[in-house]
Amino acid sequence: MKAILAQPITKSAASDFQRLLEDKQFLTLPKVGDIVKGRALSVSKTEVHLDIGGYASGVVRGRELYNESAEYGDLKIGDETEATVIELENELGELELSFRFAGQRKSWDNINTLKDDSSMVEVEVVEANKGGLLVRMGHVVGFLPVSQLLPEHYPRVPGGDKTKIQDQLKAYIGQHLKVKVLDVSPDDDKLIFSEKKIVEDEQLSRISSHGVGEVHEGPITAITDFGAFMEFNEGLTGLIHISELAWQRVDHPTDVVKIGDIVKAEIININGSKVFLSRKRLVLDPWKMVEEKYHIGDVVKGRVLKINPFGLFVELDSDIHGLAHISELEAADITGGIKVGDIAEFKIISLKPNEHRLGLSLKALKGNVSAPDPQASISSPDSAEVIAVPIKEETSLLAPETSDQSKDATQ
Repeated sequence: MKAILAQPITKSAASDFQRLLEDKQFLTLPKVGDIVKGRALSVSKTEVHLDIGGYASGVVRGRELYNESAEYGDLKIGDETEATVIELENELGELELSFRFAGQRKSWDNINTLKDDSSMVEVEVVEANKGGLLVRMGHVVGFLPVSQLLPEHYPRVPGGDKTKIQDQLKAYIGQHLKVKVLDVSPDDDKLIFSEKKIVEDEQLSRISSHGVGEVHEGPITAITDFGAFMEFNEGLTGLIHISELAWQRVDHPTDVVKIGDIVKAEIININGSKVFLSRKRLVLDPWKMVEEKYHIGDVVKGRVLKINPFGLFVELDSDIHGLAHISELEAADITGGIKVGDIAEFKIISLKPNEHRLGLSLKALKGNVSAPDPQASISSPDSAEVIAVPIKEETSLLAPETSDQSKDATQ
């Protein structure tokens, strides 16, 4: 028998063999659903043939050429890429592969990277609903909630009418917006974007040089139901909540300020990238001197500002407003005797300057003062005055309404 001499293994062959042993894909046969790596052998408009690690070939064809990731659209012969196994052997004995599923995974991986890096991207608005905008980034559709819009894009709808909000949002369809990824969950097919996060991240690095108590002057740049946004210190933006615009009751910020107005405000809180300001704290609290002008038992004239289910809000002067609780009104007043805008006489029955409360009565003018029920949830004019329920002016005292108007200060 002729002896067979073993040939020595070259370093190059040993290196290739070691690489194959370390390649998990080479040692493990693929299963349906696996993502495999391959090198493009041929590329056409109808199909792509891949060499899978030298031990198998596969084909991507038909609808499976649909590309979720941009790299598949520019694929050339010799390029390495990934595909998902959808059939172990087709009629030609090849692996049947798909770019769609591998592309979707790659797209979601890219989105996760964008979130981790806090990168800014551009999206196209494709649809609008009452809660926000549907936007597209590449082949993936995500959601941009109303609460994550920039102040200048936030829909300004009196009363928070959802149909009118949607109508305003539809104006953005077709536009491109710059956003950051706020939340992503491929398993739940959830992708949330934010415009606000861009501004918040920019502000965060600059806000550290500012502190509570600082006074700034700047223009009003946007107004919502819950307050006004003011720009200060070359681009930083803060919120003046509706309750911090003035000492008197404010039904809507536009009653006090308009876009473009130059105002002074004091920083009262900094929470991360959010700055909260106050306009009213820079002027003297008129309630500190209210006892010099008004006293319990005084009969005063006031203008009815608003009719709520629990009583009348009455303006005594530009700074001091009082409440005539429903228990302090005559039946004739409730059934239509008093309208918004009427001037009427009231008797002051309570006064608490520290709590900004002044109680009024019509019954007391006739000596018919009702005794408040101590068990009632709004048992007296004093306790009722702090409750503010937005109601249409024409609302009857006998038919309380509720409002969907949002006053979320995080906007």
